[in-house]
Amino acid sequence: MHRADPPDPKTDGPDPIEAVLVDENDGYGYEPGLRFAAILGRGRSRCLTWGQLDRWKPEDGLLWLHLERDHPMAKHWLRTNSGIDPVLVESLIDDESRPRIDVFGDALVLVLRGISRVPKDRNSDFGHGVDLVPVHVWIDGQRVISLRDATHSLKALRDLRNAAFAGTGPTRSGELLVGIAGKIVHDLEPVLDEMDDEVDELEETLLDAPSARFRRALAELRRRAIHLRRYLTPQRDALLRLQHEEPTWLLARDRIYLREILDTVQRYIEHLDAIRDRATIVHEDLNALITERVARTSNRLAALAAILLPPSLVAALFGMNLGGIPGERAPFGFIFACAGIVLLTLVILVVLRRAKWL
Repeated sequence: MHRADPPDPKTDGPDPIEAVLVDENDGYGYEPGLRFAAILGRGRSRCLTWGQLDRWKPEDGLLWLHLERDHPMAKHWLRTNSGIDPVLVESLIDDESRPRIDVFGDALVLVLRGISRVPKDRNSDFGHGVDLVPVHVWIDGQRVISLRDATHSLKALRDLRNAAFAGTGPTRSGELLVGIAGKIVHDLEPVLDEMDDEVDELEETLLDAPSARFRRALAELRRRAIHLRRYLTPQRDALLRLQHEEPTWLLARDRIYLREILDTVQRYIEHLDAIRDRATIVHEDLNALITERVARTSNRLAALAAILLPPSLVAALFGMNLGGIPGERAPFGFIFACAGIVLLTLVILVVLRRAKWL
């Protein structure tokens, strides 16, 4: 689709802050470092360019900027034009991605991590076609600035943006914060369901699965469960702390929604604990099965040695090149010796069966 050039305030006449983009895809990734910048409100939201950001005023409506955290232009705008304290700017663009929340007056700095689907052949920290994407957010009553790496994408933010351009999205800072946290948490559910299905499949194929392949699949599942829980726990703690903070733009109903999101995170953590425990039980069952197979094989080898030892001893005695061996000159001596060995073997088999070694 052909994109129109962004309006020039010197030649195009209307105030660019009032320009409305007809297509919701316009403005997304239009300029380097700026995924999108939108004024949220009832009806269709309005997109801004880098040049129009300085013309925004709080009375125009809630401003939502989504930037590429590692892009030089985004870093330059944050340091020189955002009006945010330089210490907070460095916190926003820092590589540290452990979920947390910091309070600065009436503003919040949040670090959350969301789920993003990637091709299964692409390397990722989480593996199995899933990436954990860090999202840094600065939010107050008039502006929301979210940042992510240029090489990642996050479905949760894309859904919120599409809802905003459809006229059904958030219009306040509290609503947008709830929307970001809720979407990020909601996207975890399909991943947990897939892991649950994997455990079910491993339990069903435990008895007949090849050991090496089965152990690799089980180890990978346990590693993902531990990794996912390791990032969910601090995310739960960050949302829990948010319940005790009192920014003026966070309304009572926003807190109710955040409490529901927190309960969902806790339920997901318990679900991960159940997946990990089930995987541990499967691992223990696998070890017991392998131990049983090794013991069974050892018993068979021991029984085979017990069966072959007496005949081997008799054959060794009769094979000595010494005089006086019984039946040396008997015409049927060899036949009698073979018959004796067979009889002795049968007796040993009967004894081992009664002893339940076979």
